[in-house]
Amino acid sequence: MSLTKSYRWMVASRVAAAAVGGYALTSAVTVLLSLIWPISKADAVASATMLSFTLYAVVIIWVFCTPTATRAWAGVVGATAVVTLACWLLMGVSA
Repeated sequence: MSLTKSYRWMVASRVAAAAVGGYALTSAVTVLLSLIWPISKADAVASATMLSFTLYAVVIIWVFCTPTATRAWAGVVGATAVVTLACWLLMGVSA
């Protein structure tokens, strides 16, 4: 079975989106949850970190379920940008 180069690049792009983009999104969500949870900071960070493992798995699954690699990248980058902006605004308010 011969796989085309475009198919291989599509799979490689999804792997990169899942690994790199998923990590960035998960990190941003972890920071956001740590900032907004109304519990002690140590508990909020620990809880958000534990939840991040599940979130990372969900993002990886989602990346490979989307119809195109472009949509996967757009979703991951867009969500990361929105969550990062929210974190930036919350840190500016609390500082």
